[in-house]
Amino acid sequence: MNKSERIDKILHNERIKRIFNEVKKFINNNKYIFWLCIPFILMEVFTFIFGLNISFVNYRVYAPILFSMFWIILFVGVSISFKGKVSKGIYLTINILFLILYLVNNVYFSMTKTFFDFSLLESAGEGSPYLLDAIKNCNIFVYITFVIIIISLVYAFKKIPDFETNNYRLLVIVVCIFIVGHTLTPLTLGKANEELTWSNWKNARNIYNSFNDSNKSIKITGLFEYSVRNFYITYLKKNNDITEEYIEFLNTAFEKAEEHKNKYTGMFEGKNLILLQLEGMDSWLINKNDTPTLYNMMNSGINFSNHYSYYNGGGSTFNSEFAVNTGFITPLSYTKNAYTFNKNSFPYSLANLFKAKNYSVNAFHMNTGEYYSRTVNYLNWGYDNYYGLVDIDDYYDDRYELDRELILNEKFNELLFRADGNFVDYIITYSGHLPFTNTKGVCKMLYKEDIEQLKLENPELEVEFVEMTEEECVRRQAQETDYMVELLIQNLEEKQLLENTVIVVFTDHYLYTLEDKTILDKYKNTSNNLINNTPFFIWSTETSKTNIKKVTSQLNILPTVLNLFGIEYNTNNYIASDALDPSYEGLVFFSDYSWYDREYYVEGGVVTNNKYIDPDVLEEKNSYVNYLTKKNDLALKYNYFKNVKKQKPVIKEENIVQTASDKEE
Repeated sequence: MNKSERIDKILHNERIKRIFNEVKKFINNNKYIFWLCIPFILMEVFTFIFGLNISFVNYRVYAPILFSMFWIILFVGVSISFKGKVSKGIYLTINILFLILYLVNNVYFSMTKTFFDFSLLESAGEGSPYLLDAIKNCNIFVYITFVIIIISLVYAFKKIPDFETNNYRLLVIVVCIFIVGHTLTPLTLGKANEELTWSNWKNARNIYNSFNDSNKSIKITGLFEYSVRNFYITYLKKNNDITEEYIEFLNTAFEKAEEHKNKYTGMFEGKNLILLQLEGMDSWLINKNDTPTLYNMMNSGINFSNHYSYYNGGGSTFNSEFAVNTGFITPLSYTKNAYTFNKNSFPYSLANLFKAKNYSVNAFHMNTGEYYSRTVNYLNWGYDNYYGLVDIDDYYDDRYELDRELILNEKFNELLFRADGNFVDYIITYSGHLPFTNTKGVCKMLYKEDIEQLKLENPELEVEFVEMTEEECVRRQAQETDYMVELLIQNLEEKQLLENTVIVVFTDHYLYTLEDKTILDKYKNTSNNLINNTPFFIWSTETSKTNIKKVTSQLNILPTVLNLFGIEYNTNNYIASDALDPSYEGLVFFSDYSWYDREYYVEGGVVTNNKYIDPDVLEEKNSYVNYLTKKNDLALKYNYFKNVKKQKPVIKEENIVQTASDKEE
């Protein structure tokens, strides 16, 4: 190394030392900034820990970190940009505000397993009697961490220097950093799905945009971003203004109708109700051999043989839950999933009307409450609880996917069959779900069980693995669901509840999940939307075989059940009617605006099943379908029962929902 190189090396080392010393000097002079950040960091960390059990798929862990970092930079930066007491006042005010939100969120989460939402304040009066219980029964660690944060806040507050001047330059820099960082951070959540798909509920960017699920929202943003954005969406974000024409249309569509009664009115008044939603139980799967229990119930109950389940890409299983519980379906004229309407008001939902009659109302499924945001949705519909097997019990294998566990699980069994008072149980099965192969999933478990049973009966028998066909697996999985129904009936009988219980059975969707579509060709019409034909029947020990040939869909289930149980309701509060009423003519429409009334199948406004129809009648029915879809979509878009009902119109010609006829024009 020559002399010049040695000098450069010494100078380079000196520069490094100088930079290091400057950094060290800055840190020593500004240690208080670190302490000012600690209370905010603790709020975020403890909230994250309390929500660890929230099962949410496919979120970017660095998004909440980035959001929190930029909010803390803003909070601390703004606080130290002012002189004297103003600085301390700003810092203390921000901390007190978020300490309150920290406590409210985590006390509420401890009680309900969902984080606080500002929209809950609108019904605060209803929950006030339970406030003391919530505070007393809260997880003790919430209070312990609250005390820890307060201690850190007191220490940090004492560390704030008495600034002699305002530092507006720092204020501008901090605000600019926050604006840029806060604007860019949502990009780390990925791209939102513009199209309607079943999995939008787990797309992080979709969740951030809609911000309608408190648990998922706080998981991807952190406490500070969640609180501010939740407040903004609840109180500040402008909803789509509605035209005078649409207000008049909706008020007319939902106006009080004349009372209706028929020979079925009050037939089951005072009885318990079980709604049994079957996963993928296609019409051809209910037969003597595969599903004898369901087959016998269908043939000794009120059977709706021309029933159709709506299928769409926005989550067909949940779409059925939404329709049966609220009387509405996923919008046809704009892209929004059914499970995103959990901030809409549904005062005439199934749960709310039965609870008004002093029923306990609960939902049961094997999956977690985070899936399809079920916990949030079912509470919004008025249910007392949504119970998921994987939420309330520990399984060390996949046996929770077997429908029998809904009955055999002791915790679930106690919750299902309540001894005190009337109940409504909404049970959703799973075993009919794909994959349909005995190399994985439900079919694999059942195949293994069958082989073990075979060996038990024939110890000398050597059994080799034989791969089952897709149809064989579908049938075997259907048998598992039927076994669950058999166990359900047995339990009701053992607990002396069978005579006083009505079971409403329906399927969420046809078996569109089959890879081999030729299987469906063997058993049903697959040429158009009539492929959606699925089972729907109502059974009790008092029913006898009754075949209803009128066309029905999930939209008919709620008003039909209400009438059977003698619950008074406004028929105009729903999209469809009581299917047992003599005045109901029978009609189903699909997502492409095609419709079917048992005689005519109409697609694109014209009859396609080679039958003559009077042009005036065709026009009338086309207009009626357009009216129903318009009523459905506008009511959901503008949250009719909360925001629109009888309000004075705000006249604006923007943000118009297009219906089928609007699009053609």
